Amino acid sequence: MNTQFWVIGGEYTDTAFQKLVGGTECLVGPFDSRVGAMSKWREIAAETRSNCHARFTIVQDSPAG
Repeated sequence: MNTQFWVIGGEYTDTAFQKLVGGTECLVGPFDSRVGAMSKWREIAAETRSNCHARFTIVQDSPAG
């Protein structure tokens, strides 16, 4: 199994980014490369730029073993 990348995030209750607003959770992927995930992250970031409570990040899912 290869390493996969995901874009995760959503809208948070405040700018401490500790608690997501229910129903805004977002999980996009998997992507086979960080480049693919970064492209999607840039798209999502541009769409949510005006929302200071939105935050998204890229996470890596390493194969077990």
